[in-house]
Amino acid sequence: MKLLLKLLPWGFLALFATEIAVVMMPKKDGEFHTREFGRLPVLLGGRIQPFDSVARNALLQIRSTGDVPLEMVPSWQFWRHAKKLKSTEWLLEAMFRPDVANTRPVFLIHHPDLISELKLSDKGIEKSGLRYYTYDEITPVLELIHQQGTNASAINDANRTPYQKQVLKVANAVVLYQRIQGSIQPLGTKDFVKLVDDYKAALPAGVAAFRAQQAGEKPDEEALRRLARSAQLFDALAGFAYPMVIPPLNPEENRNAWVNTGTSLLSAIQTGEIHPVVNYFARMANAYGRTNATEFNSAVAGYKQWLTPKFDKETKKGRAEFYYNDVKAFLHATIIYIFAFVLAGGALLSFGTLPNLSETLRRSSYYLIALAFVVHTFGLIYRMALEGRPPVTNLYSSAIFIGWGACLLGLFLERVYKVGLGCAVAGFTGFITLLIAHNLALGGDTMEMMRAVLDTNFWLATHVVVVTLGYSATFFAGLLAVAYILLGLFTSILSNRLGKREGTGGAATNGNGAATAGAKRPGDLDLGKALAKMVYAIVCFATLFSFVGTVLGGIWADQSWGRFWGWDPKENGALLIVLWNVIILHARWGGLVRDRGLMTLAVFGSIVTSFSWFGVNMLGIGLHSYGFMDAAFTWLMMFITSQLLLIGDGLLPASCWQSFHKDRNALGTKVRWIAVGLNVLVMGIASLFDYNLYSCLGLVGGFYLFVLAISLTSGSATPSAPAETSSGGNKTAPAPAGA
Repeated sequence: MKLLLKLLPWGFLALFATEIAVVMMPKKDGEFHTREFGRLPVLLGGRIQPFDSVARNALLQIRSTGDVPLEMVPSWQFWRHAKKLKSTEWLLEAMFRPDVANTRPVFLIHHPDLISELKLSDKGIEKSGLRYYTYDEITPVLELIHQQGTNASAINDANRTPYQKQVLKVANAVVLYQRIQGSIQPLGTKDFVKLVDDYKAALPAGVAAFRAQQAGEKPDEEALRRLARSAQLFDALAGFAYPMVIPPLNPEENRNAWVNTGTSLLSAIQTGEIHPVVNYFARMANAYGRTNATEFNSAVAGYKQWLTPKFDKETKKGRAEFYYNDVKAFLHATIIYIFAFVLAGGALLSFGTLPNLSETLRRSSYYLIALAFVVHTFGLIYRMALEGRPPVTNLYSSAIFIGWGACLLGLFLERVYKVGLGCAVAGFTGFITLLIAHNLALGGDTMEMMRAVLDTNFWLATHVVVVTLGYSATFFAGLLAVAYILLGLFTSILSNRLGKREGTGGAATNGNGAATAGAKRPGDLDLGKALAKMVYAIVCFATLFSFVGTVLGGIWADQSWGRFWGWDPKENGALLIVLWNVIILHARWGGLVRDRGLMTLAVFGSIVTSFSWFGVNMLGIGLHSYGFMDAAFTWLMMFITSQLLLIGDGLLPASCWQSFHKDRNALGTKVRWIAVGLNVLVMGIASLFDYNLYSCLGLVGGFYLFVLAISLTSGSATPSAPAETSSGGNKTAPAPAGA
């Protein structure tokens, strides 16, 4: 049994490492070389990117997923993998096989009132409470969608109802889908090669007739009509096509002078020559539409051969970004974080009762967190290389970086306090931040061009990175405090001594088994004291980095806007984080709070940080309001409400904490579970009001009255909590019931 427990962590590591190795291995193309097509570079949003990124970002905006399921599998059958249409394959269908693409359920509509108004209740496919519709199914109501979308767009974003936001999103999705269908060839075209050839044949006579007309001479009316018919089609294509797919013939003059096929074909009227790349795309369109794999692969290979000598940099960029999309490093890191969090939770729950099993689960979690951190770091660095930028450039990348920083802190903590808490918080933070990043990616391209004021790598690498590390540390301290409150209320774990457990190197001893020097070794503490020391140390770290980052931001502002400080909402938010962390430290130093008080203050630090990170951007004012959105307001209020409820839980008298009273105080047990019920009730009622600010404050205020009443009625009869230690490790007086 002991051998099995020792080998189990390595087994988990080998399993997930093998999965990551398989994911990162190069994959072969199928009958159609769609992967090779997906690597081809285009220009969109001011930057070079592969077709695959165009497809993936478009699908995220239309369907909120990066691929299209070809079969529906019940959610409970998690072991089954549904067949899926990859993003590039979907893009090829949309452009070259529109009749097939129009039968794919890609349009997400979930608002019940909108579904009812569009009379779509009996159509579409339902998956996990969401409904997906095909283009054919919504075609009869396209005019109504367009009209409602136009009405919604005329309303200020802050004043739009959920219904109006949904209808505007659907209307934009329809326009995007139509633009993608018309990205290479005019809509409804069956033979693009013939259309281009006819246009090429009509050019000489048509241009001559046009010039004769301009000169006042009698033109060849038939030649003029033939040219005009094609020109009208290409003019519509030029104004509607989505990505710029035709590279410049002379990249030495301007490498970014890419155009769409419509613009390129119209320019032939001036030059008399059709761009050779148009012919390659015309061959691809015909071949894929007629399921001719050989011709399609030949056209892709021919275009690649033409492109590489002149656009080697762009070709390499397309291949590199395609690999980044294909590997999905952050998705796999998220999966590992979830599994590691579950293992760490098991280690904590078995801590003190099943020490050998607890240590095995802890080591398993630690190894997986380390592996997830490596995968997370790979994705972060690869993304930096693709952008040529420091790690944080927008809200999406800040979520990724905050999760990375929290994971790093968790690994360091776990090396010192080997109980699984560092792994649990690292796994949870990694999962949550990457989930936030995924939802932020639904807005479109996450590697968009930088705004002029932000276009400086030095300040992005100093101010932004340093202040984001301060955010990360403050969040991490808050999550540790949440763990303290939950473990203290519902388990007796906080009073367990750390000590040395079998299978560890010894938290309180050195590598030879001899006691290490120090006034308070980790093994001399119980888990509650250890958690207090963790939070205190991380708040110190957060204070330093948030302060230095804020000062660096002021210097950058002085260079960009001519003033060091302007009381901008984002600047005020950063200052609030610094001030709150300073308040925590001074309250601890001055003896105003002890362990439980420190934890409640740290939880509120997460609220302050979330407001600075997301909240101030939703105000829509100030110099920092660019590049962000207000769609996350509901989620922000949900988070803040939950944290305020947890603070209230932390303020319950010590008699309600199971870690402080193992004699199963009947009243304390009842109060605990009443508090849980009230927490659930508050969150449920708040959701009915879409987490409106005033409803949340009123409900939370009611819960705090309950906590106050419990504290007043049980204060005189409540035994005090065990003596707590100050930050310096000295014993202090027993903490009051609400400390």
